[in-house]
Parts: sequence; C-alpha cells; structure tokens
Amino acid sequence: MLSHINPQGQPAMVNVGHKAVTKRTAHAVAVVSLPDELASLLHEGDIATKKGPIFQTAILAGVMGAKQTSSLIPLCHPLPLDDCQIEIETSEDGREVTIHCRAQTHAKTGVEMEALTGASVAALTLYDMGKAVSKGIVIKETRLVEKTGGKSYYRASS
Repeated sequence: MLSHINPQGQPAMVNVGHKAVTKRTAHAVAVVSLPDELASLLHEGDIATKKGPIFQTAILAGVMGAKQTSSLIPLCHPLPLDDCQIEIETSEDGREVTIHCRAQTHAKTGVEMEALTGASVAALTLYDMGKAVSKGIVIKETRLVEKTGGKSYYRASS
C-alpha cells in the first residue's frame, strides 16, 4: 500500500504525529556530465562565467532548494533543517561533476527528500549557468546514498 494514499484512494499527507522526534540524516548525490567546452573553463575548483562562479552559485541554490522542499513536493512535511551542506567534486578530466548534499534534522520524519532536492537544484543551477557555453550538459542521475534515523536505515550498495 502506498503511504500517501488514504483508504478512499485519495492523496493524503502521512500522519507522523505519533512518531518520536529523532536525529535524521540523509546524503544524496547528483552526477552531471560536462561537455568539453564547459569542462575546459574549470579553473581552481570552479567555472567562471558572465553569470558568476557556477559551483558557488549551485551550492547556494542547493541549500535554498533543500529549505524549500515541502513547498515543491506535494504532501512532503515541512522540516526544520539543522544543517545542509553541498559539496561539489570534479573528475580528473573535469568532464564529470558529482554534487553531494547532506542534510540533517531532528524531526518525526526523514530528511531524504530535502537532500535529494538540494542535490537536484544544485545540478539544475549548474545546467542553467553553463547552458550559455554549451547545451550539451547532461544531468545523469540523482540518487539517495544514505539515510539514518527513525526506524529504517538505508545505504546504497556501491
């Protein structure tokens, strides 16, 4: 049975009122492929464009996106984030970027949607800022890597 469907078959927010407040963490990643034209602009850990530094802007956008998750995803509980960190890594050749979003809260429900949203918004910002150089940017994947807290633990297999 789907958790967000009530007995009448209608969408419904899950009632978490009976759950205990616990520390919850989540780690999500988004992987982005850069075309040569954009990868060649990588210098000292960022890509400078007329719009500004792409990675620094993507980090800010990712945090802002994570904070707005319940406004973007229907039926998602609003959570106070204790912490949200975005880290951007590039491959040796600069053609692949991995965006890590780690989120933490003390709440009655998990923070994985916030981590996934943060990584996604950072990837979309990278695309938006880089598309003037090349529209060949590909957001390859966004996935949950780990979730802790509550009654379930999740860690993706490598």
